[in-house]
Amino acid sequence: MFSRRFVLVSAAVAGCLLAASPAGAQVLSAEAVLAAAKAEAAQGVAALRAHDYATALKDLRPLAEEGNEFAQYSLGLMYAQGKGVKRDYGEAAKWYRLAADQGNVLAESALSFLYAHGQGVGQDDAQAFKWCNRAAEKGNAPAQYLLGFLYATGRGVEQDYGQAAKWYRLAAEQGNASAQYSLGWMYAYGKGVEQDNRTAIKLYRLAAEQGNALAQYSLGWMYYDGVGVARNYVESCKWFSLAFSQGIDTAGEMRDVTDTLMSRAEAAEARRLTAAFHPHATASGGAE
Repeated sequence: MFSRRFVLVSAAVAGCLLAASPAGAQVLSAEAVLAAAKAEAAQGVAALRAHDYATALKDLRPLAEEGNEFAQYSLGLMYAQGKGVKRDYGEAAKWYRLAADQGNVLAESALSFLYAHGQGVGQDDAQAFKWCNRAAEKGNAPAQYLLGFLYATGRGVEQDYGQAAKWYRLAAEQGNASAQYSLGWMYAYGKGVEQDNRTAIKLYRLAAEQGNALAQYSLGWMYYDGVGVARNYVESCKWFSLAFSQGIDTAGEMRDVTDTLMSRAEAAEARRLTAAFHPHATASGGAE
């Protein structure tokens, strides 16, 4: 019944005695080196966050060339976003890889997305899986989302909806909107989880409130059909309108349909709710 109504996303302690052992001493030494490297790059990272790109570039490039992983990741980010330099995904990939090879989780995650999209590197799902799996295991939410997507679509790994749901859930619980939407879709269709429209609604709402267009579109349909929630054309129109404003053309068509089903007062309320909407982050996307 949902075949035309939903869109799949196209669109991751050592013991006390360890410190007393030689190996423990090496771990502590490595941690000290890591902390020093982070502190060394702190000034350049602060300039980057303050949008002082000239200072960031001046401070970070020498450190990156000397092997500082935090500077390498930050320099890669500047090239990926075109901040202070001309956007160059090839350069971004170069610096991300240097940092990722040192185990930098942010670089691992960023590099996985470049491979998934073929930006600055040849499109390679196996490499995307390799790098996002590393970052996801360390708790990086974007990487957990991408890993879930790769499992859901069978890209770079055998398709496994159970694994997809696992990784989507971990990312959703950290507030990742794409993962919240994707896990909601799995509950709506019963893929890798028991079909549950109420949980789908909950997850769609979490993502929609953060501005995720696909979740807004799906939520519009749920309210239009009264699936998992009482039918409500005002809410349906609001969510369709918001999704349409982000480029989902069929959402505009459905907005117009719902408009014909409402009274003049209801239509005015739908417009008011749409105008008043402001996306905001949500902290939890756990599903019951």
